[in-house]
Amino acid sequence: MYVVSLTYKVAQEIVDQHVDAHMDWLNDAFDQGIFIVSGRKVPRTGGVLLSRSDRPTLDESLAKDPFNVHGIADFDVVEFAAARTAPGFENLLD
Repeated sequence: MYVVSLTYKVAQEIVDQHVDAHMDWLNDAFDQGIFIVSGRKVPRTGGVLLSRSDRPTLDESLAKDPFNVHGIADFDVVEFAAARTAPGFENLLD
């Protein structure tokens, strides 16, 4: 499993100009089964994505994110092996 942390590197006004395209990309990636969770960081300095896809598929998708294409955010990808979950989240286990 992968955690992708996006950190904005431009002013919020520039981020806002690309949000609609980013959301279109994100919706398509969810439809393809690449991501299982997404959300904003609080405070709004970026976002977090959770993926169960393989690394080449994840990397290919991230390369198409408008936030990546236009240099809006830095992307940090961390792989981890889920070993324990709260009841009801067993499907997240490796």
